[in-house]
Amino acid sequence: MRAAINFLTDLHRRVFGFLERQGDAWLLGLIARFAFAAVLWFYFLNSARTKVGDGLLGFFSISPGAYYQIALPAVEAAGGDVDAVAFFPWGLIVTMGTYAEFILPLLVVIGLFSRLAALGMIGFIAVQTFVDITVHQIGAESIGALFDRLPDSVIADQRLLWIVPLAVIILKGPGLLSVDALLTKSRT
Repeated sequence: MRAAINFLTDLHRRVFGFLERQGDAWLLGLIARFAFAAVLWFYFLNSARTKVGDGLLGFFSISPGAYYQIALPAVEAAGGDVDAVAFFPWGLIVTMGTYAEFILPLLVVIGLFSRLAALGMIGFIAVQTFVDITVHQIGAESIGALFDRLPDSVIADQRLLWIVPLAVIILKGPGLLSVDALLTKSRT
């Protein structure tokens, strides 16, 4: 019996050790970037598109909706007049937040400056969560709780799952199938 257990333990170690060694350099980052692209890229892209004007040149103008989404207290303090909201700090926050929502997900997906982009996305998600809870006053049923029996809360459960592939990219890198890897390869 002991020989059978040792055989199975050794077989397990060899098989999964081999898989880990083979996939460690390229597979985890690729899977994390694929999961992010498949689940979140269009979510962030569509959200960012609501914050800029229409058409190609509209990309270079921040819409009033961006202020309502990101800096609602400042808009309310200005009597609902977005033009009366001070650029510093509110306009700067809205502008940076809007373009970060376009740029950071793209960098994660193509694998360029991946670790910094993933770290930036985690920060973005944290700020987004804070704004959703404090400014937009998302209800407790949508916030949910970790370690409960309900895996579908919009804030606690989903946002934690959003962060996991980003954490993998930060810790393991984007993998060999990325712009970062191509740039590193061309430098050596």
